[in-house]
Amino acid sequence: MAMAYAQFSYRKPRLYNRIECRKRDRDRDRDIHPFMVVDVTPPTKNLGIRCFPNNIHCGEGVTIEGQAYTVSAVTHRYQLRKGKYEPSEKRLDVQSTGRYILNLYLENLLEKS
Repeated sequence: MAMAYAQFSYRKPRLYNRIECRKRDRDRDRDIHPFMVVDVTPPTKNLGIRCFPNNIHCGEGVTIEGQAYTVSAVTHRYQLRKGKYEPSEKRLDVQSTGRYILNLYLENLLEKS
């Protein structure tokens, strides 16, 4: 029985270096950076690459394509290159606001029981 082998490249495309985000308000000191946004409510759905402030945190509300979402996780990944850690990916895991509140309520009930 012959087996076919395929070569896979594990290098991810560096999309983040090509995307530029403009500051909407010049009076703010926040830096705007691109994030990969994923709706983690099953089934997971990729919402694309969006620009947000670098100091965005869990529980913060965002609006994407007219839908209200709440940030449930922020992930900054780094890769070791030539002896230095360089940023390789910034990711936001979001849930619809109603789902996020429901999950908080259910977790609270679970802790009380």
